[in-house]
Amino acid sequence: MEVTFLGTSSGTPTRERNVSSVALQLPQRREAWLFDCGEGTQHRLLASRVRISSIRRLFLTHLHGDHLFGLMGLLTTLGLSGDPERVDVYGPEGLEEYVETSARISGTSFDYPLGIHAVRGGTVFEDAEYAVTAALLAHRIPAYGYRVAEKPRPGTLDAGRALALGVPRGPLLGQLKEGRDVTLDDGRVVPASEVCAPPAPGRVFAYLTDTTFCEASVRLARGADLVVHEATYGSEAARLAVERLHSTTEMAAEVARRAGARRLFLTHFSPRYESPEPLVEEARAIFPATEAAADLLTVEIPRRDSPEGGPNVAGGAPG
Repeated sequence: MEVTFLGTSSGTPTRERNVSSVALQLPQRREAWLFDCGEGTQHRLLASRVRISSIRRLFLTHLHGDHLFGLMGLLTTLGLSGDPERVDVYGPEGLEEYVETSARISGTSFDYPLGIHAVRGGTVFEDAEYAVTAALLAHRIPAYGYRVAEKPRPGTLDAGRALALGVPRGPLLGQLKEGRDVTLDDGRVVPASEVCAPPAPGRVFAYLTDTTFCEASVRLARGADLVVHEATYGSEAARLAVERLHSTTEMAAEVARRAGARRLFLTHFSPRYESPEPLVEEARAIFPATEAAADLLTVEIPRRDSPEGGPNVAGGAPG
């Protein structure tokens, strides 16, 4: 799992920051999922190591323009350069109408299957490897946060022990490796738990914007390896954050602290701030494992059985 920040500004772009978009790369599947798609996202993608043609799912938090206005251009480009088998887009009620109206007025057609899914909370996508859940946050219009949970992986198989117990080489070893008990020809049952290490926990990524502090954010971030949370304002603008239903640095840090998250990356900075460093320092007073997102910054989310030390960071301009 790798997270690449494609836009980290709130409302309008700046010289250093584009508006909201984050890519979650899943190398083992050779695909990427996008969270929000503000204007200019395509340009950031071209400057990153995320291939546009690898995008298969897009999850939109809400329908404010700085999270949405890059969608139609990207969907069109996917048809021209990616030739995907299918693309699925998830977002609040009104998203399908937006896409259909924009396509009709602009004379745009898609030559690939395009699924538009209305998010109402709960599980919005699930397969054998991942589950994506959503919850309504606290913003001026309906806005959803997302939690991507990788499912546990089977533990390592002790093939020598399995063979010693009479399991023949071949398909039965594969079944044990998948965590399934097997029955031998003589009727004996070899439990997978006897020859396999315990399952390795999957990784969790949470994306939370736009919102002021709310318990739904804490639930989505529970035990997450990496939380991306908006921090539009510093603590000096707390009243403004509450009025506009955005978050301060301290609110974001409190979410990560209460959730027992491992790492927090702040994003969605107001253009009023030239540097995010003072904002990061405020958050670290509450949640020390806090960093600032920057456009084109890539962060690896290591597996839970990897050595400790936090995600590896590569690329990108300094915050």
